Amino acid sequence: MDEMQALISQMSAITISREYGSGGGEIAKRLAARLGWQLIDHEIVLRVAQALNITEAEAEVHDEHVEDMVTKLLASMSVVQPAIFAVAPTPLMITDARTYRIALNEVVEAAVTKGHVVIVGRGAQVVLAKRRDVLHARIVAPLKRRIEYVMRRESLPKNDAQTRIQVKEHDRARYLQEQYRFHPQDAHLYDLVINTGVLDLDSAVDLICVALQHKAQRLPVTTGELGPVKGLPPYPGQPGDIRPPK
Repeated sequence: MDEMQALISQMSAITISREYGSGGGEIAKRLAARLGWQLIDHEIVLRVAQALNITEAEAEVHDEHVEDMVTKLLASMSVVQPAIFAVAPTPLMITDARTYRIALNEVVEAAVTKGHVVIVGRGAQVVLAKRRDVLHARIVAPLKRRIEYVMRRESLPKNDAQTRIQVKEHDRARYLQEQYRFHPQDAHLYDLVINTGVLDLDSAVDLICVALQHKAQRLPVTTGELGPVKGLPPYPGQPGDIRPPK
């Protein structure tokens, strides 16, 4: 157990991407609690909302969107100083999408510099893609199960729950595409993709913890020694389905 904890402590962060209604937010919450790490979800927006003297609802409307209000929130990060942002982002005048993206990247990277954080959304799987001390997970589920989840968790009728899922998914996909030129469904962005259509949420947390441990074990391995081919001999013969070009 001590050896496992020592391995995990070498990792700086976990990013959680999620389909709306898949339970990804709840998984991130349970994961942070199990590891004793800091959860970074709505905390950024909530603290900025308090600093700007606006309501949580007003801030939530613009979270993970590409709109002017978000740039206003991020421009005010200099007045928000939770402990997790001990390494403060450089103050920027937010005037366009590019400088907005730079500001958000600095916010995310500041949290990771502090270390041992679970970051939900905010394009963190792209921002931190090159860091080997970060595990990237995506949580998905069949639409039917996600509708059931939203109906129960948010006390919505079926049609409203489905509409809410569609709107949230559209906003998140547009956000990632416009800001980073990636689509959230791109499996290459993640170390692990978990379908909660059958697996319960605690089992998903278990899988992420196992993946975190195994990725930590690979930290000492040089980049040139990574990849599925390393350590494998050639096949005994050429594959039989190889065909010459026409």
